[in-house]
Amino acid sequence: MKKILLKIFVCLIFIFVLYYFMLPPINLSDPSFWVFAFTSFVFCSIVCLMFSSNITFETIINNKKVKKNNFSYIILGSVTIILGLIIIINVINSPLFNSKSYYERISVSNSNFSDDVAPVDFNSLPLLDKNSSIKLGDKVMGQMTDLVSQFEVSNNYTQINYNDEIIRVTPLEYAGLIKYFTNRSEGVAGYITVDSVDGESNLVRLENGMKYMPSAYFFENLYRKLRISYPFTIFGEVNFEIDDEGNPYWIAETLKYSGVGLKKEVTGVVILNPIDGTSTKYKVEEVPTWVDHVYSANLIIEQLNNWGKYKNGFLNSIFGQKDVVKTTTGYNYLTMNNDVYLYTGITSVSSDGSNIGFVLVNLRTKETKFYDVAGAEETAAMASAEGQVQQMNYTSTFPLLINLDNKPTYLMSLKDNAGLVKMYAFVDYTDYQRVVVTDSSEGIVKAAQNYLGGSITTGEELSKTITIDAIRTAVLDGTTYYYLQSGDDIYRASLKVNQTILPFLTVDSEITITYKESDVNEIVSIE
Repeated sequence: MKKILLKIFVCLIFIFVLYYFMLPPINLSDPSFWVFAFTSFVFCSIVCLMFSSNITFETIINNKKVKKNNFSYIILGSVTIILGLIIIINVINSPLFNSKSYYERISVSNSNFSDDVAPVDFNSLPLLDKNSSIKLGDKVMGQMTDLVSQFEVSNNYTQINYNDEIIRVTPLEYAGLIKYFTNRSEGVAGYITVDSVDGESNLVRLENGMKYMPSAYFFENLYRKLRISYPFTIFGEVNFEIDDEGNPYWIAETLKYSGVGLKKEVTGVVILNPIDGTSTKYKVEEVPTWVDHVYSANLIIEQLNNWGKYKNGFLNSIFGQKDVVKTTTGYNYLTMNNDVYLYTGITSVSSDGSNIGFVLVNLRTKETKFYDVAGAEETAAMASAEGQVQQMNYTSTFPLLINLDNKPTYLMSLKDNAGLVKMYAFVDYTDYQRVVVTDSSEGIVKAAQNYLGGSITTGEELSKTITIDAIRTAVLDGTTYYYLQSGDDIYRASLKVNQTILPFLTVDSEITITYKESDVNEIVSIE
């Protein structure tokens, strides 16, 4: 009886310690659960062997006597059967037999770029990438002498839409085990925000510190807290965000698989308050609108590649490869309509350096739109921009895709070895050899003017009623534009603005317009 109790005690201690560090979900579809289960099973089997006979660990390693023990065959047979079943289940659920379901992991609809993406507003353009934000965040932290010795800045830097402002937000973290013990009663003091437009950086101090953090230990560790609260839930990426009132939260993806670890899909999120540890689980359709990152970028890229690969079946993805496409290397974010969108190019599997189009994916809803506009790959545009100043050895950031003059255009920053932005580069999406670089000291608006060869519109929309004194038309890049003169002012409108009114306007017509100011004012709408 004592031996049996000892076996149980040793096994339970091992399983508890292993679970404490591995934190697997108790879910048969998650691969980490099976690693945990097999490890525990093998260890406990060895313990039973050692205590049930005179077999020692040395004899087990040397494969002596064990061969004569039926229990060893049971262990080996059980593991083999379970592994075999997992392999069979995964083969059945693999693209070999289910290519259509892999293709349909993400629903992609065709759309028009100029209709969906508003003309760029240079007053709200997120020019700062993550690396630049990290440098600014570290600078802010270095000025806080009372905190810099106790905390460090996380590299999370989630880009979010915060009350119509595009910012990156990241928490402070405990600076090691000793600092955790000395500060755990008050918690982590706050978080840092970096405005992606103008670079303004601030440390937001919290009245009550955050206790449930990735850098915390024991049962205040964020991942251990999530696992204990939701033992059966599979978690994906965890991001740090703030709500519209500036309250901090951890946003953890919840996932499901087909088979074991196949065809990952988001089912919702768990929103955890790092101050008091309270949390709420939401389905995808129930997630609060202030949350920007429900779907991780890596998962979206994986699903887009499945969409591009399995359109015509599994065999075609390997042999014929008809209509097989993939995402380009890298991605960026756009902020529109109070949501964050992932942008990436779509190219053929032959990797010929050009895009057949690009996609925008809403990271909150997974709404995905494809724009059938052939152009240069992002890396080709980056190389073109760097080539303009190759003597400077500047490196390009990954491009932002903007609507400039109703056409998709790449915008990049060129940095020196210290990571400082020295120039702005505009590259034509459809012709990457058309590139214009401008010193950053002249400002982004001047850089855009240099690229367009003239003035640009402002972001502010105005309305007025005008009487037309003269009308002219012109076709630019396949688009018909109407030029309207009213007094000393000249206005321009694409035919797409209003196809039922523009063709029938005459001299002395009176119309009400909404426009953006420029040397040639750009009409947005007509009544």
